[in-house]
Amino acid sequence: MHMPAVAARALPITNPDSLVDVTVPVPTPGPNDLLVEVRAVSVNPIDIKLRNGAGTPEQPLILGFDAVGTVVAVGEAVEGFSVGDEVWHSGDRTRPGTYARFTLIDHRVAAMRPGTLAAAQAAALPLTAITASEALREHMRLGGNDSFLMIGGAGGVGSIAVQLAKLLTDGPVVATASHDESADWCLKLGADAVIDHRRPLPDQAAEIGVDGFDGVLSPHTVGKVAELAEVMAPFGHLVTIDGLPDFDILAFKPKSLTVTSESMFTRTQFHTPDIAEQGRILARVAELVDSGKVKTTMTTRLRGINAATLRKATEMVEQGHMIGKVVVEADAW
Repeated sequence: MHMPAVAARALPITNPDSLVDVTVPVPTPGPNDLLVEVRAVSVNPIDIKLRNGAGTPEQPLILGFDAVGTVVAVGEAVEGFSVGDEVWHSGDRTRPGTYARFTLIDHRVAAMRPGTLAAAQAAALPLTAITASEALREHMRLGGNDSFLMIGGAGGVGSIAVQLAKLLTDGPVVATASHDESADWCLKLGADAVIDHRRPLPDQAAEIGVDGFDGVLSPHTVGKVAELAEVMAPFGHLVTIDGLPDFDILAFKPKSLTVTSESMFTRTQFHTPDIAEQGRILARVAELVDSGKVKTTMTTRLRGINAATLRKATEMVEQGHMIGKVVVEADAW
């Protein structure tokens, strides 16, 4: 049995051959797997990074992580899921992705999707929600009256991190943005204040009455290390989600600052003993959505999980000016 899918090539996204429609075998579930029929996906920056090392016609690289869909088969060791369940998940770098009619996912990193959102609205959240939750709850342990700064608050991670931070701390939650539209978006999601990341951050923090941030989450850290160290409170915690080839840890020594690199793929890539925590994160986020405490971060919805539509969505993300998330919804397979 075969299925339609979209394969990636290491070409500029404007080239029609960068993403192509292919037919591949339907995967067979392993003992812990769910076979999910995909109803909606979203495009993330990781898809763009991985496309740079894309596959060949003989070994197509199927990208895609976020997905919402319906369980059509379960492995023999699966517990808590049945055929027909509506689920959401955020994939696994070691397996073919979600740009396909069917995808496999370890049931321990999936959860029932929020019932109050349409499939496309829900598909915007899994990867970024896991990233933000691991960063805020596990790494920096945000809580109490901690002050929090989100670099790039209107991006995919920022859009959910601002919302989660407001639920975790009674302290100020501040986002950075560089345009009025993105600043307004951050405020609508609950940010107490927005500052401009094109201007010196310490001066702006002082202007809004913050004498150092206890927690900072940054997807854009390159070139900002010294400035972030200056704007943080003593014993503060920076969590980065971008690569830092030349990180100057000396800038963090005077204040005894902590730095953590966050990858939401760690648990699935290394099969850590607590791999099921990602399923629990998604279950918690689904509850927050259904109780009205977290909103979807979808801002653009396209139709058709095919090469042409995914090229359009990918080009939007590659331009680097996205507010929220772009989601691609499946037509009837």
